[in-house]
Amino acid sequence: MIRLAICTAIACMSLAMLSGAAQAACDMRGFKAVEGMKADAGGNGVTLTWQGEGGANLRAVFGLKGGQPVVQELAAQQGGNWAVLASDVTPEFQVTTGKRRISTAQMQFLKSAHLDTPAEIERRKWLTFWDAPLAVPGNKRWNDFLPRSADEIKRGTSAFSSHGCKVTSDGARISVTFDGLTLGIFAGDLQFTAYKGSSLLRQEAIARTSEQSVAYIYKAGLKGFVIKDGTKLVWHDTAQQWQSQQFGGTPNQQPVGLRARNRLAILDNGVGSLAVFPTPHQFFFARENEVNLGYVYYRKDDNGHFSIGAMQPEQGEGYKAWGNSDEVWKRRSDVQREQADNFALYNAPPGTDQRMSVYYYLSAAKPDVTRRKVMAFTHDDVFKPLPGFKVLSGHYHMELNEMMTDRGTLDFQPTWVPVLKGLGINLLYLGDFHDDSHQADPGPLRLPEQKVYFDATARLSDKDFLVMPAEEVNSYFGGHWYLMLPKPVYFTHPRQLEAGKAFVENNPTYGQVYNLGSAKDALAMINREGGVMWTAHPRTKSSEGYPETYKDKDFFLSDRFIGASWEALPTDLSEKGLCQTRCFDTGDDMSNWAPKPKYMIAEGDTYMKSPEDETYPQMAVNYLKLDHVPAFNESWAPITEGMRKGNFFGTTGEILFHNWAVQGTGDKRTFTAEIEYTYPLEFAELVWSDGSKVDRRIIKLTDTTAFGKKKFAIPFDAAGKKWVRFTVWDAAMNGAWVQPIALR
Repeated sequence: MIRLAICTAIACMSLAMLSGAAQAACDMRGFKAVEGMKADAGGNGVTLTWQGEGGANLRAVFGLKGGQPVVQELAAQQGGNWAVLASDVTPEFQVTTGKRRISTAQMQFLKSAHLDTPAEIERRKWLTFWDAPLAVPGNKRWNDFLPRSADEIKRGTSAFSSHGCKVTSDGARISVTFDGLTLGIFAGDLQFTAYKGSSLLRQEAIARTSEQSVAYIYKAGLKGFVIKDGTKLVWHDTAQQWQSQQFGGTPNQQPVGLRARNRLAILDNGVGSLAVFPTPHQFFFARENEVNLGYVYYRKDDNGHFSIGAMQPEQGEGYKAWGNSDEVWKRRSDVQREQADNFALYNAPPGTDQRMSVYYYLSAAKPDVTRRKVMAFTHDDVFKPLPGFKVLSGHYHMELNEMMTDRGTLDFQPTWVPVLKGLGINLLYLGDFHDDSHQADPGPLRLPEQKVYFDATARLSDKDFLVMPAEEVNSYFGGHWYLMLPKPVYFTHPRQLEAGKAFVENNPTYGQVYNLGSAKDALAMINREGGVMWTAHPRTKSSEGYPETYKDKDFFLSDRFIGASWEALPTDLSEKGLCQTRCFDTGDDMSNWAPKPKYMIAEGDTYMKSPEDETYPQMAVNYLKLDHVPAFNESWAPITEGMRKGNFFGTTGEILFHNWAVQGTGDKRTFTAEIEYTYPLEFAELVWSDGSKVDRRIIKLTDTTAFGKKKFAIPFDAAGKKWVRFTVWDAAMNGAWVQPIALR
């Protein structure tokens, strides 16, 4: 057993002396022995030593100088001498804050439902997607209560008046926390966390604000690195080539955002390397594209020192516009401009603990080795193949019909094809006829466009890559909803009833065509063709007020209506998991309203993609139980029926389910599952309901180490319960969830 030092009176006095003034004692009362980790409070501050990956030994030394927390040393040892990676650097944070406003689409629903009260506006503004708090004066198309003014935007840099620190252990991790942080309109604590068996070190500001309607972004890092001969910051650019910054230019005024591939930069000081990166998914708020805006930074502060960290920039960008014809080019350019202006930031409801984090990876190895080690946490930014499953992803508005028509050929590969193939996607469903083509045309324009859509997806499909021509239909039910059919089906909406169009007609060119004129027609077509449907982006965007508005309708109660989409929107860094309130709470409500449980389908709802984008961190996908990928000209019923039966799980990619089940009969049952994971785990959650009241059991998992497998066998009382579901989250807030299982 490794000896663990306690904070003696002399040691605590030594730490106080480091601050240059009388300080509170170093509080070790929350610390308990952790095998493989050691915490010492002594004359040089608080020293953490622990075992990292592959037999590495790691050290982090923290102290106080004049109320300022200091990282006195970061070091790594791999079979030889200690490699000192940083000395006397200080943590820094910056925030930019604006005012959160409810979107125009949400307000339109509230007004139509006579719910536009101050209380409802206040509650629902936290679910806004179309917002740009840093854009002055703002776009009336997206937001009410405009214009914005420049004085709404505030910027703050961290300042400290710390009185001491406390060291705590939680399972297989140790944290060092300093009080006295102020950060613009936020105030709180600074915390560092080390993980047993991992070379990760997490730095975060845990801070709150009392101001109303705050939306924000942040930067987090370390400053005070010394520029020496051979010191350089290296990274892969968007073409996967090594680039470097050796700090030979003049000093910077602001952090320089690097469009580094995989959100990763590595400090190479000749004896070892220190990687810096944000959390893989939690760091990103929902946008309409995945354009790489530059998420790690350096700043040359003077001729002898520099800083590094992770950042969110203050401006978005749209995807690369395309179009051969002037008409299409202008339309795509307009969309590009609108995407750049839609930049919603994070939510900070008053009094919530916002966790603004950055990760470091300590290594005695060269940068190329360190890079491989860091990338293992996200499987190289690929959704890992899993036997017995295929990776399903979609709700992408690629305007494929419009692109192929504009180019005059179907033999063309759009830039998004290699992107999604490279991510490991097997089953892809698109969403043409959204803001492109002629969605509501009764046939003359729409049917030829559908043929191009069908033919183009057929040509882009491959042996292990099926492209399905799905659609976000948005007619008759209310709000936005998605439709997936098990084969290409021609249909129009709305049907021109006054012209006497039949529900089903035999078109001489296109064969069977459905003409939809009502919710009844849409449900009838879906039943006849064996399709599935679900609510797109529930309770936000143009689905504000849905699905609750139609929870008693026949189409919703049908087992062909399988649930709602899951997308990490909004992003609130105080939540214990991604999209807990809007996504999972909505799913629980739906499962309570319907005869059988409804599901959460991980979706993208984004537009064009290019290989240089940072697509992986802004996605979650579904792993569907399936033995092979159907060919385009085969039935896709194994996909639609697998979704209808809930034979899939959602994940950000770092946690994967191998199996899950409810075992036993009667009141005493057991939920079982087996997972694999990369980051150390945080907690699991078993959630159940009697059809009215939702309850849960939290299983703490902070005793886990990185890169493992875990089996669960959780007994629960099934008496009177309607359904049960299960989720798992890791320390970086990556997650996975299985669909709810009916109990009666």
